[in-house]
Amino acid sequence: MYAVLQTAFLGDMILTTPLLERLAQDGPVHVVATPANAALLAQHPAVSSVIVFDKRGTDRGWRGVRRVAQALRATGARTAYLAQGSVRTAAIAWLAGIPERVGFASSPGRWLYTRQLPFDRRLHHAQRLWQLASPLGVPEVPPVLRPSLYPGGADQAQAEALLQEAGVRAGDRLVALAPGSVWATKRWPSYPALATALLARLSLSEGPRPRFVVLGGRDDAPLAAAIAAAVAAAAAERGDAPVIDATGRLTLLASAALLARCAVLVTNDSAPLHLASAMNTPTVALFGPTLPAFGFGPLATAQTVLERQGLPCRPCGAHGGRQCPKGHWQCMRDVTPELVAEATRSLSGTLGDPHRG
Repeated sequence: MYAVLQTAFLGDMILTTPLLERLAQDGPVHVVATPANAALLAQHPAVSSVIVFDKRGTDRGWRGVRRVAQALRATGARTAYLAQGSVRTAAIAWLAGIPERVGFASSPGRWLYTRQLPFDRRLHHAQRLWQLASPLGVPEVPPVLRPSLYPGGADQAQAEALLQEAGVRAGDRLVALAPGSVWATKRWPSYPALATALLARLSLSEGPRPRFVVLGGRDDAPLAAAIAAAVAAAAAERGDAPVIDATGRLTLLASAALLARCAVLVTNDSAPLHLASAMNTPTVALFGPTLPAFGFGPLATAQTVLERQGLPCRPCGAHGGRQCPKGHWQCMRDVTPELVAEATRSLSGTLGDPHRG
């Protein structure tokens, strides 16, 4: 039996799913996850059980660590993979009495590991995590790797209800936009201009009419409103349908189900990028303060990464920041709507089947 401890960001959990699938070939896999991450694993065939670790809520402090450790001990797992390498998660595996504890040699909790593997910065993070299950000293790298999610019937129904409410027709071409991010400097500022440029280009091209879907959390509603206002002003004379604002209205798996219906996604370096990778939705990914070389770029079959090359201040951090340290924010401002519109138009016709496996 195996345990995987992943309590980092949503994207990290999505990128952990190839490791879960690899381990599940040999035995049951039990996952320790945050409440948000746990929701992503519903219906996942590689997961035997999920132990929810609310590290910032009810499980805060060492009492929560001990509770989760006891639950993990009860699974009978013999090997733990520390996909999130904090001292806290390492302590959970150690307190659970799991005899083999595997993680990266660069992790803060490595002193509690029984086996340490190198953190290869040349690889995509999904590949690095997949490698945790490799024998020590064997540099296995899968040639093709994509994460996986399994929206259930309720998730599919929630996405479908949103589209029906918006009057989406069977032949409409859905273009998804994800303008948000926890980190302010990752939010590309030109989504409204992009939407109006795309409206003109896609409306003039052959094929079904375009509809824009804005994805994100409740806090992204103002960003969606700005996009909707720009599209409404541009489309008023032609009577085009309004933007579909899905911010704060869908579960994570329902968002994944909706992305499976979309022709393309334009997104910042944030969770929707990884949702799209799991659903194999063509993706235009915009990177500013961070780099795709960190290992968190898109994994969809059809994808394009756009970034401002040649800035000496890039990257300015591992996650981005609340404001540009230099004050000019060129890494995002210099990525033009015209450039993104052309990449989006090109990718939107790459895969005609909305149900891409």
